[in-house]
Amino acid sequence: MNILIIGSGGREHAIAWKVKQSPLCKSLFFTPGNAGTFALGKNIPVKALDFEGIKEAVLAEHIDFVIVGPDDPLALGIVDYFKKDSEISNIPILGPNAKAAQLESSKDFAKAFMMRHNIPTALYRSFSINEKEEAYNYIHNHNLPVVIKADGLAAGKGVAVCTTAEEAIQFVDEIWGDHKFGSAGDKIVVEQFLSGIELSVFILTDGNKYILLPEAKDYKRIGEGDTGPNTGGMGSISPVPFADSVFMKKVTERIIEPTLAGLRNENIIFQGFIFFGLIKVNGDPFVIEYNARLGDPETQVVFPRIISDIVPQLLQVANGSLEDTTIKITHESAASVIAVSEGYPGDYNTGFKIEGLNQIQNSIVFHAGTKNGADHEVLTSGGRVLAVTTLADSLEDALEGSYENIKLLTFKNMTYRKDIGKDVLGNG
Repeated sequence: MNILIIGSGGREHAIAWKVKQSPLCKSLFFTPGNAGTFALGKNIPVKALDFEGIKEAVLAEHIDFVIVGPDDPLALGIVDYFKKDSEISNIPILGPNAKAAQLESSKDFAKAFMMRHNIPTALYRSFSINEKEEAYNYIHNHNLPVVIKADGLAAGKGVAVCTTAEEAIQFVDEIWGDHKFGSAGDKIVVEQFLSGIELSVFILTDGNKYILLPEAKDYKRIGEGDTGPNTGGMGSISPVPFADSVFMKKVTERIIEPTLAGLRNENIIFQGFIFFGLIKVNGDPFVIEYNARLGDPETQVVFPRIISDIVPQLLQVANGSLEDTTIKITHESAASVIAVSEGYPGDYNTGFKIEGLNQIQNSIVFHAGTKNGADHEVLTSGGRVLAVTTLADSLEDALEGSYENIKLLTFKNMTYRKDIGKDVLGNG
């Protein structure tokens, strides 16, 4: 098959790395891709939200299967677009339609959905931009800390845990007054703070049957010790030592299966990946958020741990016919450390030459914010630039391998966290 992967980040490179290994994959294409995907197939200079351009690429390259990586095109209805266009409606596309993608694209929708179906999550209230006084009063009377979330998609940065009412009000003013997240912040969710440890759980589902993928834990804050502003993710590990069989049984029974049942009850057909952002509180799982796609940087540790060919299952899900099947998972641990541009998640400069890529040994480098320059140079083009992932018999060894190899990479203003995975070592 000719397979097109939509997106340009580390998640898409990791998906491509795995899909490329399948005997079903004849050729790989990317819209728009990055310098890493360039080495695996053909990058087509079409943005992920240019549906017309993607259609043209699909027809021109005789694409047989489309995999959607990022959240934005799903939220804006790329799956619906394909289904309604007679020229491409017969081409399988992996991902939920816009209605199902609301699990991620609207936190208010997701919270209300969880309440309707008794799925454990933090208590909350939602406020629209014309309810400022009610929101301010609610925050002033709320227990601290309090969590403030922009309702829509904000690239992982639309959340703040506030320790004072003043801090919370300031964040709300940034959302509503400064329009920090544009229309994604027209509504906010004010949420109870849950104290615990976070992890990510993923399933691949056709809406009825599902496959549980390896779990992961990512590190969102820019600074060591989980300090500073949220990012898209500074590193990840898999498996998660504290996610034992007892805990995962609770996740399955209390969260995964009720979520799928709730979607079916509401006539929402979900075909794709569901990402459960969870927090473990006194041994019990609660949902922080849903995502309607794989995580980044979690995919960079989840997919390397999948031994078997996953393309048949991806295709079955896109066709709404997932079979009773399992996937093989390695016993090895995976650890990924992200090299970022200094200044991220704020302002940063790009266009710097990356050196040391050919020196990496026994690790995988997944590209995120990269592009091809002249004379086969690889240049930085984003905030999160590279992910160095290592598989090893232990988490300690996997982390050691990633840290040894990331030291071989250099670009101007490069930085990375030195404490990925350290918080869970010895826990289990």
